[in-house]
Amino acid sequence: MLALDDSAIARDGKILILAYDHGLEHGPTDFEGLEERMDPQTVFDVATHDAVTSIAVQKGIAEGYYPSYEDDVALVAKLNGTSNLWMGEPDSAVNCSVEYAADLGADAIGFTLYGGSNHEIEMAEEFRDAHEAAREYDLPSVMWSYPRGQGLKDDTSAGTIAYAARQALELGADVAKVKYPGSRDAMEHAVRAAGGPNGTSVIMSGGSKVSDEAFLQNVKAVIDAGGAGLAVGRNIWQRENPTELLDALEEVIFEEASVDAALS
Repeated sequence: MLALDDSAIARDGKILILAYDHGLEHGPTDFEGLEERMDPQTVFDVATHDAVTSIAVQKGIAEGYYPSYEDDVALVAKLNGTSNLWMGEPDSAVNCSVEYAADLGADAIGFTLYGGSNHEIEMAEEFRDAHEAAREYDLPSVMWSYPRGQGLKDDTSAGTIAYAARQALELGADVAKVKYPGSRDAMEHAVRAAGGPNGTSVIMSGGSKVSDEAFLQNVKAVIDAGGAGLAVGRNIWQRENPTELLDALEEVIFEEASVDAALS
């Protein structure tokens, strides 16, 4: 594993990735009611908040907007992704090479792996190529480790999430982005499965928008369980005032404050 303490995508080993790959993965529906967030510049502006350690976007967004923000935020270049128009077994097209990501100024690569999909073997082989190429540039790899497929009965069970974290470790990812498994104990299990303090750093996927308090309680459980932080999109930029929640997240993640203290 690459040490993240000195990495551009982390602060003191903690991570808050602002994810903005939703336009490809989900389409315009995620911007309903806040159409101004269709403009990537509005989210890049949010990413300049001190709590944000990097922004994750697809190649086209990075190429068009990142040059204006490269001094203010680190870049996780998402190498693969598939539209919500695709209705087949979970798969993810490789849309960007490591070499091109490096040319764009990326500080890390992001890659989705759907463990359990009928296409898992192909995606794992694609991740192998990306991971080994990224090592040539000293770029950390962040795996969106999302078990999903027709043979998988429960993609959010504690055992499945722990398996996702372990799969990221075994395949060499430096960071594993996993679904929140529902409790601190379950997250501790996932962190142990990822190799503990010297293994793959585990972060929580932000998921759909919920209340400030409910979201912060989950993030607090992740930090208390030994997780490194989170990658969050909709729970930030779908809010009319993202700064308020980012202020609170900075307290919870980097200062390890209580939720009540962060909200106050």
